[in-house]
Amino acid sequence: MARGILYVESEPNSAEEAAAYHEWYDSTHMKEMLGIDGLVSARRFAPLTGEGAFVAVYEIEADDVAAVEARLAEATKSGRFSAPVGLRTDKPPTVRFYREIATHTA
Repeated sequence: MARGILYVESEPNSAEEAAAYHEWYDSTHMKEMLGIDGLVSARRFAPLTGEGAFVAVYEIEADDVAAVEARLAEATKSGRFSAPVGLRTDKPPTVRFYREIATHTA
C-alpha cells in the first residue's frame, strides 16, 4: 500500500481570532479531513518561536496517493467542509502532498 502525507501550513487571521481558529481546526476541520478515504491520522504543530505558520500533517494510507488528493479536491469543491473560522485568507494555506520514498527506524 502506498503511503504519503498531506502537509498544510496555515495561520490565524489575527491574534484576536487565534483561539477561534485553533478551536475550529482541532474540533471541526481535522475531523472533516479524516472523513476523506485514505487520510488515516492527523497532527498539528506550532512553531517553537511562537511566530509563523502552524503545520498540520495528515498521514495517507492508500493504493494511490494521487487519488486521495483528487478526493480532497472534490470534497472541497462540493462544499463538504465547514467554513473556516479565523483562518488567514490573504495568505492562503500552503498545501502539499508527498509520497513516501523511504522508511528508517531507530
